[in-house]
Amino acid sequence: MDTRSLFLRVPRKEIAYLKFIIESYEGMAVIRTKDPYQAMVELMIAPGWEKEVDALIEDLQKEIPMERVEGEE
Repeated sequence: MDTRSLFLRVPRKEIAYLKFIIESYEGMAVIRTKDPYQAMVELMIAPGWEKEVDALIEDLQKEIPMERVEGEE
């Protein structure tokens, strides 16, 4: 399965909440903390879920400040 990675920087106190929300959409994506000190998370998005993830992130940005981080590996 080829996943697409999306890296986000979020407030540290919001990482658990974001993880809970993402994982509630079973099969959509897996989230892991890439760097806890910089509060960077990686979403590994399942094929076919890209539009849903983008829409969800857009909606979540209304309540959680987050920034997409480009070029991470």
